[in-house]
Amino acid sequence: MPSRRRLVVLFGGRSAEHDVSCVSARHVLAAADATRYEIIPVGLDRNGRWSMAETAVDALATNTLPDRLDPTGPAWDPLPRLAELAAGPDPTNVVVFPLVHGPLGEDGTLQGLLELADVPYVGSGVLGSALAMDKLAAKEVLAHHGIAQARHRAIHADQLVDPTSDGFEAMVLDLLKDLGPTVFVKPANMGSSIGVSKATDETSLVEALATAARYDEWLVVEEAITGREIELAVLGDRHPQVSGPGEIRPGAEFYSYADKYETDSAELVVDPDLPPDVAVGLQELAARTFLALRCAGMARVDFFLADDGRMLLNEVNTIPGFTPISMYPRLWQAAGLSYAGLIDRLVDLAVDRHVRRRRDTGR
Repeated sequence: MPSRRRLVVLFGGRSAEHDVSCVSARHVLAAADATRYEIIPVGLDRNGRWSMAETAVDALATNTLPDRLDPTGPAWDPLPRLAELAAGPDPTNVVVFPLVHGPLGEDGTLQGLLELADVPYVGSGVLGSALAMDKLAAKEVLAHHGIAQARHRAIHADQLVDPTSDGFEAMVLDLLKDLGPTVFVKPANMGSSIGVSKATDETSLVEALATAARYDEWLVVEEAITGREIELAVLGDRHPQVSGPGEIRPGAEFYSYADKYETDSAELVVDPDLPPDVAVGLQELAARTFLALRCAGMARVDFFLADDGRMLLNEVNTIPGFTPISMYPRLWQAAGLSYAGLIDRLVDLAVDRHVRRRRDTGR
């Protein structure tokens, strides 16, 4: 029997999406084919300390995985440990599956470390991860490629230093005049709707700006779009496959963190009722977006389908959730690709990309 490939599942991290990552990792561990992989769960705690997640190892062996993995355990130094795992005649016998959402996990920093370690890893590289994570940078690139988006403005935290100044008040009024009467405020580098607020007047906009600034120094203020929220799953590399659409029907005013992970009030609809030409149009836009941002492996691409028929790109997630309610694996399951099969495909893509880049760049 051939040896199993070592699959290092990274989870946790320092961002506000730590808990979501620990839930995603639990389900990847449960679904990965133990006859194909030697699974090595490695956790990053909230302070960024790397550990062999011993409780996850024990729970996996006894088939008693908890709902959320504990990222703590004995220290695990990534560069020497990955070098040890990759040592041997076949350096692709180890693959890293990063499930660390948000800053310092999904933004190219972790991917840079894995490039230095010279190991295959699932998902986008340094550039694609960084571009997709930064909503403002992504919007600029996608606008260059002619992909329609909601109107928005960029705000830096240093513009919020003195909220009593005439300049601050003028900025708030101008934002509402330009983008209002209803706007959304988001941290430029964050996911899971953390730090996102809806604003309908001066007071709520000031509060929304302060909330978003707790998570990032760059903020996005965006016009509110009346319509439907449609998501598509993308899988592949230079010739990506795109799933059928799914629809998010929020249980609250918008698809908030609580709506996603706490109250279970949102409705996620696979294969919603859409005209065929609209579904195809969204698939084509998702593929164009994936390629424009230099994504690889996987991404979930989110759109607004406005009431006036416009298809507007919302955002791209290069490490989408893998929880039971997450749209990415559900859309592929609906297309006939099982959770375990999806993991296999992502691992194969990671190996293929690593081998190709080593060959083409002489590394």
